[in-house]
Amino acid sequence: MSHTYAKYEDVNKEQLQIDIEAITEKIGAPTQEDFNHVLKMERWSSIATYLGFFLIFTVTAVEATSGLMGFKFWLPALIAAILIGVGNVGRWANVSHPILHGAYDKVPNIPEKYTQKGYAKGGINRYIHWLDWIKPEAWEYEHNIMHHYHLGEVDDPDNVEKNMVWLAQAKIPMFLKYAFVWLFSAVWKITYYAPNTLRILENKERRKRKEPEVTTYNISVFTKNGYILWTEYYLPYGIVNFIVLPFLFLPLGLEAVWSAFLIILIADLIANAWSFLVIVPNHSAEDIYQFSEPHKSQGEFYLRQIMGSVNYNTGSDLIDFAHGFLNYQVEHHLFPKLPLSQYQAMQPIVKEVCAKHNLEYRQESVFKRIKMTADLMVGKTKLLRVDGI
Repeated sequence: MSHTYAKYEDVNKEQLQIDIEAITEKIGAPTQEDFNHVLKMERWSSIATYLGFFLIFTVTAVEATSGLMGFKFWLPALIAAILIGVGNVGRWANVSHPILHGAYDKVPNIPEKYTQKGYAKGGINRYIHWLDWIKPEAWEYEHNIMHHYHLGEVDDPDNVEKNMVWLAQAKIPMFLKYAFVWLFSAVWKITYYAPNTLRILENKERRKRKEPEVTTYNISVFTKNGYILWTEYYLPYGIVNFIVLPFLFLPLGLEAVWSAFLIILIADLIANAWSFLVIVPNHSAEDIYQFSEPHKSQGEFYLRQIMGSVNYNTGSDLIDFAHGFLNYQVEHHLFPKLPLSQYQAMQPIVKEVCAKHNLEYRQESVFKRIKMTADLMVGKTKLLRVDGI
Protein backbone atom coordinates (compact mmCIF):
# COMPACT_ATOMS: atom_id res chain seq x y z
CA MET A 1 0.00 0.00 0.00
CA SER A 2 1.50 3.31 -1.08
CA HIS A 3 2.00 6.13 1.42
CA THR A 4 -0.17 9.23 1.10
CA TYR A 5 1.91 12.37 1.52
CA ALA A 6 0.72 15.82 2.55
CA LYS A 7 -0.89 17.99 -0.10
CA TYR A 8 0.88 21.20 -1.08
CA GLU A 9 -1.83 23.44 0.36
CA ASP A 10 -1.96 21.51 3.65
CA VAL A 11 1.71 21.87 4.57
CA ASN A 12 2.42 24.31 7.40
CA LYS A 13 4.88 26.44 5.48
CA GLU A 14 5.75 28.71 8.40
CA GLN A 15 6.75 25.76 10.57
CA LEU A 16 8.58 24.18 7.65
CA GLN A 17 10.64 27.36 7.31
CA ILE A 18 11.53 27.26 11.00
CA ASP A 19 12.55 23.60 10.83
CA ILE A 20 14.58 23.99 7.63
CA GLU A 21 16.47 27.06 8.81
CA ALA A 22 17.29 25.35 12.10
CA ILE A 23 19.37 22.84 10.12
CA THR A 24 22.12 25.36 9.38
CA GLU A 25 22.44 26.09 13.09
CA LYS A 26 23.11 22.41 13.71
CA ILE A 27 25.65 22.19 10.88
CA GLY A 28 27.47 25.44 11.64
CA ALA A 29 29.41 27.87 9.46
CA PRO A 30 31.76 26.69 6.68
CA THR A 31 35.20 25.75 7.97
CA GLN A 32 38.69 25.02 6.72
CA GLU A 33 37.72 21.35 6.73
CA ASP A 34 34.94 22.07 4.24
CA PHE A 35 37.43 23.95 2.07
CA ASN A 36 39.92 21.06 2.28
CA HIS A 37 37.15 18.80 1.04
CA VAL A 38 36.62 20.78 -2.17
CA LEU A 39 40.39 20.89 -2.67
CA LYS A 40 40.30 17.09 -2.58
CA MET A 41 37.56 17.09 -5.21
CA GLU A 42 39.74 19.40 -7.30
CA ARG A 43 42.72 17.06 -6.94
CA TRP A 44 40.66 14.07 -7.98
CA SER A 45 39.45 15.93 -11.07
CA SER A 46 43.00 16.97 -11.97
CA ILE A 47 44.42 13.49 -11.39
CA ALA A 48 41.80 11.97 -13.70
CA THR A 49 42.66 14.53 -16.40
CA TYR A 50 46.44 14.12 -16.06
CA LEU A 51 46.19 10.33 -16.10
CA GLY A 52 44.03 10.53 -19.20
CA PHE A 53 46.55 12.67 -21.08
CA PHE A 54 49.46 10.53 -19.85
CA LEU A 55 47.65 7.52 -21.28
CA ILE A 56 47.16 9.36 -24.59
CA PHE A 57 50.89 10.10 -24.68
CA THR A 58 51.69 6.47 -23.93
CA VAL A 59 49.44 4.93 -26.57
CA THR A 60 50.37 7.47 -29.26
CA ALA A 61 54.07 7.00 -28.50
CA VAL A 62 53.70 3.23 -28.84
CA GLU A 63 51.61 3.74 -31.97
CA ALA A 64 54.33 5.96 -33.46
CA THR A 65 57.13 3.48 -32.76
CA SER A 66 55.42 0.14 -33.35
CA GLY A 67 52.38 0.86 -35.48
CA LEU A 68 50.09 -0.43 -32.73
CA MET A 69 46.44 -0.16 -33.70
CA GLY A 70 43.23 -2.11 -33.29
CA PHE A 71 41.94 -3.34 -29.93
CA LYS A 72 45.30 -2.96 -28.19
CA PHE A 73 45.24 0.73 -29.07
CA TRP A 74 41.59 1.62 -28.64
CA LEU A 75 41.08 -0.03 -25.26
CA PRO A 76 43.63 2.23 -23.46
CA ALA A 77 42.49 5.10 -25.70
CA LEU A 78 38.92 4.64 -24.46
CA ILE A 79 40.14 4.50 -20.85
CA ALA A 80 42.03 7.76 -21.49
CA ALA A 81 38.86 9.35 -22.88
CA ILE A 82 36.83 8.25 -19.86
CA LEU A 83 39.43 9.65 -17.45
CA ILE A 84 39.49 13.01 -19.25
CA GLY A 85 35.69 13.02 -19.26
CA VAL A 86 35.64 12.35 -15.51
CA GLY A 87 38.04 15.25 -14.98
CA ASN A 88 35.83 17.50 -17.09
CA VAL A 89 32.65 16.70 -15.15
CA GLY A 90 34.56 16.87 -11.87
CA ARG A 91 35.80 20.41 -12.55
CA TRP A 92 32.30 21.56 -13.43
CA ALA A 93 30.10 19.77 -10.89
CA ASN A 94 32.40 19.18 -7.93
CA VAL A 95 34.51 22.35 -8.07
CA SER A 96 33.14 25.16 -10.26
CA HIS A 97 29.51 24.62 -9.26
CA PRO A 98 29.86 25.15 -5.48
CA ILE A 99 32.51 27.86 -5.83
CA LEU A 100 30.35 29.90 -8.22
CA HIS A 101 27.55 29.66 -5.65
CA GLY A 102 29.90 31.27 -3.14
CA ALA A 103 29.97 28.12 -1.01
CA TYR A 104 33.44 28.82 0.41
CA ASP A 105 33.36 32.63 0.55
CA LYS A 106 32.90 32.63 4.34
CA VAL A 107 35.77 30.28 5.08
CA PRO A 108 38.42 32.33 6.94
CA ASN A 109 41.39 33.42 4.80
CA ILE A 110 39.99 31.81 1.66
CA PRO A 111 42.16 32.44 -1.45
CA GLU A 112 40.38 34.70 -3.95
CA LYS A 113 40.55 31.99 -6.62
CA TYR A 114 38.04 29.94 -4.62
CA THR A 115 35.55 32.76 -4.10
CA GLN A 116 32.53 33.52 -6.25
CA LYS A 117 34.04 36.88 -7.13
CA GLY A 118 37.45 35.56 -8.20
CA TYR A 119 36.75 32.17 -9.75
CA ALA A 120 36.95 31.86 -13.56
CA LYS A 121 36.34 35.58 -13.96
CA GLY A 122 37.99 37.64 -16.67
CA GLY A 123 40.74 36.91 -19.15
CA ILE A 124 43.19 34.17 -18.30
CA ASN A 125 41.28 32.96 -15.22
CA ARG A 126 38.61 31.37 -17.36
CA TYR A 127 41.28 29.26 -19.07
CA ILE A 128 42.99 28.34 -15.80
CA HIS A 129 40.02 27.73 -13.51
CA TRP A 130 37.20 26.39 -15.69
CA LEU A 131 37.32 26.35 -19.48
CA ASP A 132 34.26 24.77 -21.04
CA TRP A 133 31.68 25.32 -23.77
CA ILE A 134 29.78 27.55 -21.35
CA LYS A 135 30.90 31.04 -20.36
CA PRO A 136 31.11 31.08 -16.54
CA GLU A 137 29.33 34.43 -16.07
CA ALA A 138 26.41 33.33 -18.25
CA TRP A 139 26.00 29.96 -16.58
CA GLU A 140 26.27 31.55 -13.14
CA TYR A 141 23.30 33.83 -13.81
CA GLU A 142 21.21 31.23 -15.65
CA HIS A 143 21.79 28.59 -12.98
CA ASN A 144 22.26 30.44 -9.68
CA ILE A 145 19.49 32.98 -10.17
CA MET A 146 16.97 31.95 -12.81
CA HIS A 147 16.96 28.22 -12.14
CA HIS A 148 17.41 28.14 -8.38
CA TYR A 149 14.92 30.87 -7.53
CA HIS A 150 12.33 29.95 -10.17
CA LEU A 151 12.44 26.17 -9.83
CA GLY A 152 9.55 24.52 -11.65
CA GLU A 153 8.09 27.84 -12.79
CA VAL A 154 7.63 29.21 -16.29
CA ASP A 155 10.75 31.35 -15.77
CA ASP A 156 12.89 28.32 -14.92
CA PRO A 157 15.18 28.05 -17.98
CA ASP A 158 15.85 24.38 -17.20
CA ASN A 159 12.21 23.27 -17.18
CA VAL A 160 12.67 20.12 -19.25
CA GLU A 161 9.00 19.57 -20.08
CA LYS A 162 8.68 23.13 -21.41
CA ASN A 163 11.96 22.98 -23.34
CA MET A 164 11.18 19.64 -24.98
CA VAL A 165 7.51 20.18 -25.85
CA TRP A 166 8.47 20.22 -29.54
CA LEU A 167 9.86 16.68 -29.25
CA ALA A 168 6.87 15.44 -27.26
CA GLN A 169 4.53 16.79 -29.96
CA ALA A 170 6.62 15.62 -32.92
CA LYS A 171 4.79 13.23 -35.25
CA ILE A 172 7.56 10.64 -35.36
CA PRO A 173 7.86 7.09 -33.98
CA MET A 174 8.55 6.87 -30.25
CA PHE A 175 11.80 4.95 -30.73
CA LEU A 176 13.18 7.88 -32.76
CA LYS A 177 12.28 10.28 -29.95
CA TYR A 178 14.20 8.15 -27.46
CA ALA A 179 17.12 7.89 -29.89
CA PHE A 180 17.21 11.67 -30.15
CA VAL A 181 17.37 12.01 -26.35
CA TRP A 182 20.41 9.75 -26.12
CA LEU A 183 22.15 11.50 -29.03
CA PHE A 184 21.29 14.90 -27.57
CA SER A 185 22.90 13.94 -24.26
CA ALA A 186 26.31 13.71 -25.98
CA VAL A 187 26.17 17.29 -27.28
CA TRP A 188 23.77 19.04 -24.92
CA LYS A 189 26.27 21.57 -23.55
CA ILE A 190 27.03 22.73 -27.09
CA THR A 191 23.52 22.70 -28.52
CA TYR A 192 21.55 23.72 -25.42
CA TYR A 193 23.53 25.02 -22.47
CA ALA A 194 25.93 27.40 -24.21
CA PRO A 195 23.37 29.22 -26.41
CA ASN A 196 20.66 29.12 -23.74
CA THR A 197 22.85 30.67 -21.05
CA LEU A 198 23.79 33.41 -23.52
CA ARG A 199 20.10 34.04 -24.25
CA ILE A 200 19.22 34.22 -20.54
CA LEU A 201 22.08 36.63 -19.87
CA GLU A 202 21.01 38.85 -22.78
CA ASN A 203 17.43 38.89 -21.48
CA LYS A 204 18.72 40.16 -18.16
CA GLU A 205 20.10 43.22 -19.97
CA ARG A 206 16.99 43.54 -22.12
CA ARG A 207 14.79 43.73 -19.03
CA LYS A 208 16.94 46.59 -17.73
CA ARG A 209 16.44 48.43 -21.01
CA LYS A 210 12.72 47.48 -21.07
CA GLU A 211 13.15 45.71 -24.41
CA PRO A 212 11.34 42.57 -25.58
CA GLU A 213 13.02 39.38 -24.42
CA VAL A 214 14.56 36.82 -26.78
CA THR A 215 12.70 33.51 -26.72
CA THR A 216 14.96 31.53 -29.05
CA TYR A 217 18.68 31.45 -29.65
CA ASN A 218 20.54 31.78 -32.95
CA ILE A 219 23.86 30.05 -33.58
CA SER A 220 24.56 31.75 -36.90
CA VAL A 221 27.86 33.64 -36.75
CA PHE A 222 26.27 36.37 -38.90
CA THR A 223 23.92 37.46 -36.11
CA LYS A 224 24.98 39.47 -33.05
CA ASN A 225 24.20 36.70 -30.59
CA GLY A 226 25.64 34.06 -32.89
CA TYR A 227 28.88 36.01 -33.18
CA ILE A 228 29.15 36.28 -29.38
CA LEU A 229 28.32 32.60 -29.02
CA TRP A 230 31.14 31.58 -31.35
CA THR A 231 33.80 34.05 -30.23
CA GLU A 232 33.18 33.94 -26.46
CA TYR A 233 31.73 30.47 -25.90
CA TYR A 234 32.58 27.94 -28.63
CA LEU A 235 35.94 29.06 -29.96
CA PRO A 236 37.88 29.55 -26.68
CA TYR A 237 37.13 25.99 -25.59
CA GLY A 238 37.15 24.49 -29.08
CA ILE A 239 40.54 25.92 -30.07
CA VAL A 240 42.25 24.89 -26.83
CA ASN A 241 40.63 21.47 -26.60
CA PHE A 242 40.62 20.34 -30.22
CA ILE A 243 43.58 22.21 -31.75
CA VAL A 244 46.11 23.25 -29.12
CA LEU A 245 46.02 20.08 -27.00
CA PRO A 246 46.21 17.61 -29.93
CA PHE A 247 49.12 19.54 -31.49
CA LEU A 248 51.11 19.10 -28.29
CA PHE A 249 51.60 15.55 -29.57
CA LEU A 250 53.16 16.75 -32.85
CA PRO A 251 56.69 15.60 -31.83
CA LEU A 252 55.29 12.06 -32.07
CA GLY A 253 54.06 12.68 -35.61
CA LEU A 254 50.87 13.77 -37.36
CA GLU A 255 49.32 10.36 -36.69
CA ALA A 256 49.68 11.03 -32.96
CA VAL A 257 48.00 14.44 -33.38
CA TRP A 258 45.06 12.83 -35.14
CA SER A 259 44.79 10.06 -32.54
CA ALA A 260 44.93 12.59 -29.69
CA PHE A 261 42.22 14.66 -31.40
CA LEU A 262 39.91 11.64 -31.68
CA ILE A 263 40.46 10.62 -28.06
CA ILE A 264 39.84 14.17 -26.81
CA LEU A 265 36.70 14.38 -28.96
CA ILE A 266 35.40 11.12 -27.48
CA ALA A 267 36.27 12.44 -24.01
CA ASP A 268 34.15 15.53 -24.63
CA LEU A 269 31.19 13.42 -25.76
CA ILE A 270 31.58 11.30 -22.61
CA ALA A 271 31.72 14.44 -20.43
CA ASN A 272 28.55 15.74 -22.07
CA ALA A 273 26.68 12.46 -21.60
CA TRP A 274 27.94 12.02 -18.02
CA SER A 275 26.92 15.54 -17.01
CA PHE A 276 23.53 15.06 -18.70
CA LEU A 277 23.04 11.85 -16.72
CA VAL A 278 23.62 13.45 -13.32
CA ILE A 279 22.18 16.93 -13.94
CA VAL A 280 18.99 16.67 -15.98
CA PRO A 281 17.03 14.07 -13.93
CA ASN A 282 17.24 16.21 -10.76
CA HIS A 283 13.99 18.03 -11.57
CA SER A 284 12.35 16.16 -14.44
CA ALA A 285 10.01 13.20 -14.04
CA GLU A 286 6.34 12.42 -13.59
CA ASP A 287 6.63 12.62 -9.77
CA ILE A 288 8.18 16.13 -9.81
CA TYR A 289 6.05 19.25 -9.42
CA GLN A 290 5.94 22.42 -11.46
CA PHE A 291 4.19 25.67 -10.55
CA SER A 292 2.37 28.36 -12.53
CA GLU A 293 3.04 31.21 -10.09
CA PRO A 294 6.08 32.45 -8.09
CA HIS A 295 6.41 31.42 -4.44
CA LYS A 296 4.97 33.87 -1.92
CA SER A 297 6.98 33.10 1.21
CA GLN A 298 10.29 31.59 2.26
CA GLY A 299 8.50 28.57 3.68
CA GLU A 300 6.78 28.02 0.34
CA PHE A 301 10.17 28.38 -1.38
CA TYR A 302 11.58 25.58 0.79
CA LEU A 303 8.54 23.40 0.09
CA ARG A 304 9.02 23.78 -3.66
CA GLN A 305 12.67 22.80 -3.46
CA ILE A 306 11.66 19.55 -1.76
CA MET A 307 8.71 18.79 -4.03
CA GLY A 308 10.60 19.84 -7.16
CA SER A 309 13.88 17.95 -6.63
CA VAL A 310 15.14 14.40 -6.37
CA ASN A 311 18.32 12.88 -4.93
CA TYR A 312 20.30 9.88 -6.14
CA ASN A 313 22.08 7.26 -4.07
CA THR A 314 24.63 8.73 -1.67
CA GLY A 315 27.49 7.34 0.37
CA SER A 316 31.23 7.82 0.20
CA ASP A 317 33.12 10.74 -1.32
CA LEU A 318 33.84 8.53 -4.33
CA ILE A 319 30.15 7.83 -4.96
CA ASP A 320 29.29 11.49 -4.45
CA PHE A 321 32.14 12.61 -6.72
CA ALA A 322 30.86 10.34 -9.50
CA HIS A 323 27.44 11.99 -9.16
CA GLY A 324 28.96 15.47 -9.10
CA PHE A 325 27.42 15.84 -5.62
CA LEU A 326 24.15 16.34 -7.49
CA ASN A 327 22.89 13.32 -5.57
CA TYR A 328 22.23 15.86 -2.79
CA GLN A 329 19.97 18.01 -4.94
CA VAL A 330 17.27 18.49 -2.30
CA GLU A 331 19.81 19.79 0.20
CA HIS A 332 21.53 21.89 -2.44
CA HIS A 333 18.31 23.59 -3.50
CA LEU A 334 17.37 24.31 0.08
CA PHE A 335 20.81 25.82 0.74
CA PRO A 336 22.56 26.52 -2.59
CA LYS A 337 25.42 28.48 -1.03
CA LEU A 338 26.77 25.76 1.27
CA PRO A 339 29.89 23.59 0.80
CA LEU A 340 29.53 20.10 -0.64
CA SER A 341 30.63 18.39 2.57
CA GLN A 342 27.85 20.10 4.53
CA TYR A 343 25.24 18.43 2.31
CA GLN A 344 26.58 15.08 3.43
CA ALA A 345 26.22 16.11 7.07
CA MET A 346 22.74 17.61 6.78
CA GLN A 347 21.08 14.92 4.65
CA PRO A 348 19.72 12.81 7.55
CA ILE A 349 18.39 15.97 9.23
CA VAL A 350 16.59 17.06 6.05
CA LYS A 351 15.05 13.58 5.82
CA GLU A 352 13.78 13.93 9.39
CA VAL A 353 12.20 17.32 8.62
CA CYS A 354 10.49 15.87 5.53
CA ALA A 355 9.14 12.98 7.59
CA LYS A 356 7.88 15.39 10.25
CA HIS A 357 5.88 17.32 7.63
CA ASN A 358 4.84 14.15 5.78
CA LEU A 359 6.71 15.23 2.63
CA GLU A 360 8.13 12.76 0.18
CA TYR A 361 11.94 12.74 0.16
CA ARG A 362 12.76 11.31 -3.26
CA GLN A 363 16.00 9.35 -3.53
CA GLU A 364 16.62 6.72 -6.19
CA SER A 365 19.25 5.40 -8.57
CA VAL A 366 20.40 7.90 -11.17
CA PHE A 367 19.80 5.27 -13.87
CA LYS A 368 16.17 4.87 -12.87
CA ARG A 369 15.76 8.63 -12.86
CA ILE A 370 17.33 9.12 -16.31
CA LYS A 371 14.79 6.67 -17.75
CA MET A 372 11.99 8.69 -16.11
CA THR A 373 13.50 11.87 -17.54
CA ALA A 374 13.62 10.39 -21.04
CA ASP A 375 9.94 9.43 -20.69
CA LEU A 376 9.16 13.06 -19.83
CA MET A 377 11.19 14.44 -22.72
CA VAL A 378 9.47 12.29 -25.33
CA GLY A 379 6.00 13.14 -23.99
CA LYS A 380 5.20 9.76 -22.47
CA THR A 381 4.71 11.39 -19.04
CA LYS A 382 4.19 14.89 -17.64
CA LEU A 383 5.25 16.86 -14.57
CA LEU A 384 2.81 17.06 -11.68
CA ARG A 385 0.81 20.26 -11.24
CA VAL A 386 -0.48 21.89 -8.09
CA ASP A 387 -3.97 23.22 -8.79
CA GLY A 388 -3.99 27.00 -9.06
CA ILE A 389 -0.31 27.30 -8.19
